[in-house]
Amino acid sequence: MHLVIAAPAAYVLLRVKMNVRRHLKEKNTIPKIFAETVARHGDKTALIFEGTGETWTFRQLDEYSNRVANLLLERGFKDGDVVALFMENRSQYVGLWLGMAKIGVEAALINFNLRLEALVHCVTISDAKAVVFGSELNEAVSEVHGLMGKAVQMFCLGDFDPTRVPRGTECLEPLLDNAPTHLPSRPQRCFTDRLFYIYTSGTTGMPKAAIVVHSRYYRMAALVYYGFKMTSDDVLYDCLPLYHSAGNIVGVGQCLIHGMSVVIRKKFSASRFWDDCAKYNCTIVQYIGEICRYLLNQPVRDTEKQHRVRMALGNGLRQSIWEEFMTRFNIPQIAEFYGATECNCSLGNFGNKVGACGFNSQILPFIYPIRLVRVDEETMELIRGPDGVCIPCKPGEPGQLVGRIIQNDPLRRFDGYVNQSATSKKVAQSVFKKGDSAYLSGDVLIMDDCGHMFFKDRTGDTFRWKGENVSTTEVEGTLSRLLDMKDVVVYGVEVPGTFKFQKTDLRRDGFDPCSVTDRLYFMDSRTGSYAQLNEELYHSILSGKHKL
Repeated sequence: MHLVIAAPAAYVLLRVKMNVRRHLKEKNTIPKIFAETVARHGDKTALIFEGTGETWTFRQLDEYSNRVANLLLERGFKDGDVVALFMENRSQYVGLWLGMAKIGVEAALINFNLRLEALVHCVTISDAKAVVFGSELNEAVSEVHGLMGKAVQMFCLGDFDPTRVPRGTECLEPLLDNAPTHLPSRPQRCFTDRLFYIYTSGTTGMPKAAIVVHSRYYRMAALVYYGFKMTSDDVLYDCLPLYHSAGNIVGVGQCLIHGMSVVIRKKFSASRFWDDCAKYNCTIVQYIGEICRYLLNQPVRDTEKQHRVRMALGNGLRQSIWEEFMTRFNIPQIAEFYGATECNCSLGNFGNKVGACGFNSQILPFIYPIRLVRVDEETMELIRGPDGVCIPCKPGEPGQLVGRIIQNDPLRRFDGYVNQSATSKKVAQSVFKKGDSAYLSGDVLIMDDCGHMFFKDRTGDTFRWKGENVSTTEVEGTLSRLLDMKDVVVYGVEVPGTFKFQKTDLRRDGFDPCSVTDRLYFMDSRTGSYAQLNEELYHSILSGKHKL
């Protein structure tokens, strides 16, 4: 069984690796690869924007991106400059960053939900010389324009009202209409040069700008394409934000690299999801875990099975609803994968194993040098052996996923963040062997005897309970179903003395009913049911009189 599973995964890695080697040798970039796609699929539908029904062929997308490139050249932008993109999903979003990439201008893809300080931070750390924003975000941009600290050119896409945008803002559409459509001269760029920046939200502080190079964009899109046996005839439904890698690389990448038609939705809609799939004859849908729960919480409708969808592609689908999702919506395959924007240890569940986020061969580990390593259960620090090297986990033992860094290998390199300090925090030394370096995912996974990987928790999302580590994710999933609620947040708080007979009351604690306005409940071991927590019971728990 293990050999049967390992063979497809090894084949996928080998194929992607050979393609990467060719692109490296030919000094290709995503725009050059897209040019090959246009040559093969020129008049085929590339993008459909659900918001307007507008359809672009590959040739039209190519011409639009050429207009963007030529306009920026006319305005003095050059290879290595950065332009921030701040707008909601639309086909133009793809054309804009692609056009920038054609002349070596790097896009900073900013979350359109950001406001005030966070928005200023993202524009500032990218060192953007211009911001292209959607008219739907006029107010957000106007709020911060005076706080950017330097002169930044502003371009507005959409309904233009000069009274509602910062002074000096130009309307982008007429400028693009008058720009030439020919392919501009290409910069001297290669496969490992920077393409754009995607902002990742760290556990603390402001968003970090992760560097996405051309080879990483290709690798992320190609691994899922070949691993899950997609074809250029598939139609992919992309309702995820284009400022993130799932929507813009895993989704849109299938269009740019492999010639697939992609339906872009402005924002996810649970009530319209299956109607859209049927309308556009989609065969692949994208998801993140929350989307699956939202869809399952919708009333049963006939349209939810009247579609051609053969595969759901994404990450974060909880094992507790995995089979229910497949059965209710008649989805033959769950294409679950794992991998942050910046990581070098992506995984794919190519065998449709229920609950798994990926697979790694135990027989041929050298093919893809990743592993789970032991961590301290309290601090999540790496545990090392007498030789100073990290200790690999055995099957069934939770550990942090790490990937060996080899900078001259596009599949193994770690490009990090714009901030060097943030980059350093994600790298550890002597992980696989003495003197090497590895990327720290910050995620805890468990591997079974066959090599299937199962997501457990992001580092820190556990709490100790009666000598055991309890996963907040598992508790959230259980409560979500029991309470029939879409969103449930579970976190651990410190309870001094709960398991010791001490009668000293604490001044403050995370579950003090006098400090918390929401109603609080606890499992009453005496009755076997949940009871509302009041001040008297709170102090009783702290003193050890009432046991949990």
